[in-house]
Order: sequence, then structure tokens, then C-alpha cells
Amino acid sequence: MELQFFNTMDRRVEPFRSIHPGEVRMYTCGPTVYNYAHIGNFRAYMFEDLLRRTLEFFGYRVRQVMNLTDVDDKTIRDSRAAGIPLREFTQKYKQAFFEDLKTLNIEPAEVYPAATDHIPQMIRLISILMEKGFGYRAEDGSVYFSIDKFPNYGKLAKIDRENQRSGVRIKNDEYAKDSVADFALWKAWDELDGDVVWDSPWGKGRPGWHIECSAMSSEYLGDSFDIHTGGIDNMFPHHEDEIAQSEAASGKKWVNYWLHCAHLMVNGEKMSKSLGNFYTLRDLEAKGWSGREIRWVLLGAHYRKKLNFTFEALSQARETLGRFDEFFDRLRSISAPGDGSEAEAPVAAAVEAFSAAMADDLNVSEAFAAMFELLRAGNKLADAGTLSAAGAAKILDAFRKFDRIAGCLEPDRVRTVEIPAEVMAMAEARAAARKAKNFAESDRLRAEIAGLGYVVEDAPGGAFRVKKA
Repeated sequence: MELQFFNTMDRRVEPFRSIHPGEVRMYTCGPTVYNYAHIGNFRAYMFEDLLRRTLEFFGYRVRQVMNLTDVDDKTIRDSRAAGIPLREFTQKYKQAFFEDLKTLNIEPAEVYPAATDHIPQMIRLISILMEKGFGYRAEDGSVYFSIDKFPNYGKLAKIDRENQRSGVRIKNDEYAKDSVADFALWKAWDELDGDVVWDSPWGKGRPGWHIECSAMSSEYLGDSFDIHTGGIDNMFPHHEDEIAQSEAASGKKWVNYWLHCAHLMVNGEKMSKSLGNFYTLRDLEAKGWSGREIRWVLLGAHYRKKLNFTFEALSQARETLGRFDEFFDRLRSISAPGDGSEAEAPVAAAVEAFSAAMADDLNVSEAFAAMFELLRAGNKLADAGTLSAAGAAKILDAFRKFDRIAGCLEPDRVRTVEIPAEVMAMAEARAAARKAKNFAESDRLRAEIAGLGYVVEDAPGGAFRVKKA
């Protein structure tokens, strides 16, 4: 089955072909570690995890590099405000980020390079750009990239450069989305940097934000690699600047496929502290929501569509995952004989539909619909008393495959709930009443059991199962 993705560079869905057969080299924009990552950040990291897991599902070995931006305008500003050395300040948020990845069951990248550990690589890359005439030194000692020297500047964001001003320089790491200007490769030291400073051929200073990703990607993935991902808000200027400096230095095409995810909204509005709808993962955990439930919500929309995050969606996630839990428990409890042939057709149909959907630009809606269809088919077979233990095992195995991508179904996690002896005695009395066709007594006992917070589920042949409501 052929994978295809929407390539932002060409604005169309394209068949995926990796540079090295069977291997994918991928760069993902990681966090700027000046605070705890918020759920908007994790929408992007979840999309990248979905992409990674899908590539692995289809047999690729993935080498993923995710950078940690631990020196830029924001990290310096906030570490100085806190009166804490930069490395000590950012270490706290690096650790928190890795803890959050575990909470959301996001697969780890192969390499997490920190910018401050790769200053020599950045200086080397800037030196190449200077030698080739793409970089120049300004009056203040900073080094800038001349976009006029790179004719293809703007090809990712589709910027029409005609009538744009040339020679304008921007030193800030982040700048207005409509500013087409020379950007800083190396920033000369000033008093706002404090003790954050390195020596370079151009004097004391520090790297610009954009050069960090170019230097670290080439260090671990080479001059050309398969996929670069990130949020749509980073397409310009950050990704555009990365392309310019990387391709100017190497003379090669830098990235073959660009995949960008859309924004996360909260209750239909842009997330903002002033609106009171700004949440970190830790905020949601403090409100009683699990990483598993949050992960399900963050997977709930196609990556190129805006995702609306609500607490109602979290409640629905809890209910949905509970349905899966009950279904897996039910499958494990089935002991009827048989060769499992009754489950072969629904399993094959679900696996085929799931795989086809994920191969089609990560179509999670269609893929998850296939999972629900198999859940319904499995319950239907079990209700009819025609599902064997072998058939139940085939269905469970299909959900193990699905969870290689979903990462939150947990079909093998056994959930033990102790049923009080009093409740079990009432359930057995109810079963005896049903057998004797004393339906009034049966209904009375069912209601009494429900009042204690439990539910009785009947099965063919007089069997039953008791579970917590």
C-alpha cells in the first residue's frame, strides 16, 4: 500500500518516496524551553508522533531529530527576569517536556539536540554562507543573510517578492509574517544578552534562531533529508529562512516533503492567557484528565484541519476509551471453542480500511471509523454467542495493530475491578429468577444492583457479567 502526503511545498498530495529505501529521515521543530509546553504545542507534537508511527506501521525505519531551542530571545529574556543562569533555567523546562511526552505516550525521537551544544556547527555553517557571499556583516557586528542573493526565497510560503523592499534587516528571532527581509545569522552581543555569549570570527555574540535548525539537521540527517514538519505558523519566516540558508550553503535540495499541521483552538477561539483558555498538559492533569484521554482528543481531527479543544471532547474521550476497555475485557473473557473463522472477514476489512486511510495523508477519521466498525462487529458476534476464543484473539490482535498508531487503546491492559460479594450474590439470585421466568424479581434485583453502582450484562445461555456502572 502506497503512502501519500500533502506536500506544503507543492500544495498537493504526493506519493511518498524516501531517499534511502526503507528509511525515513525526519526533522521536527521542537520546543523553545522557556516555559511549560501548552496543548497548542502538543497538537503539533502529536501530529508528528502520528506521522512517525504511521511510517513505522508501513515498515520504515525512522530517524527523527527534534531540536530543543535553549537559546533565543525568549529564553534569554525570561532567564534574566528570573535571575537564573540560562542553562539552569532551560533545564527545568527540558525535563518537563520529556515528562509530558511520556504522559502522552509520544514515541521518543532518536536525537534531541540542544542549540547551546551545537554552537560550533552553527559558526561553521555561517562561515560557509559568508564565503559564498550569502552572508554579510552589518555595522553593529551582526551577520545577516542576504535574501536578494537567494533567488528562490519565498518558494515554500509562495511569497511574491516583486516590489518588496530589499536591504531591510531584522535582528529579532521572530518577526511579522509579512516582513520579507534579511535575517540574522549571528547576533552581536548587547547588554540584553547578559552573560549569554560565545566567541566567533565576527566577534562575541550568539546565533540567530533560524540557523540553529539548519546546523543541527545537517549534523544528524545530512544536507538532504526526507521530511520536515511543524506548525503552519512556522512556515514563514522560520521554515523559509531555514531553506534559504541550508540550500545556499550546500547547493542541494534540503527537504523533499514539508508537512504542516493547523492550529489548535480552544472552545472555538484562539488560545490566549487573556481569554482564560490557555492550558498546559499539567493544567489538564490537575483537573483530573489522563494523558490517554488528552491524546485521544489531540488525535481527533485531520492534521491539516483546525482542532477545537473542549472539555466536552475530553468527557467524550473518557467515554469512548471506556467503551474500548469494556470491549477488550469482554474479548478476553470469551472461552467458546472454534477456529476463529467467524472473525476473519470483519478483521480483514477493518485492517484494510484502517491501513488505507492512514496511507492517505494520515486520514485519522476514516481510520478510526474502521476501528469502531470492528468493535461493533465483535460485539455483534459476542451477543449472538458465535464468537470463539480464537476469534476474539484475532480481533484483539487487530486492535494491537491499530494501537501501534493510536497509542492510547491499550488492548492488553487488564483492568481489575473487584465486585463486592453482596453484589455478586444479588446477580446470581437475579440469574436464577430469570431462569425461573420470575421477571418481576429479576427486574427488582437489577434495579437494586444499579443502585449500588453496578451493571449486569446478560449473555446467551444464562451467563452474565457484572461491571461498575
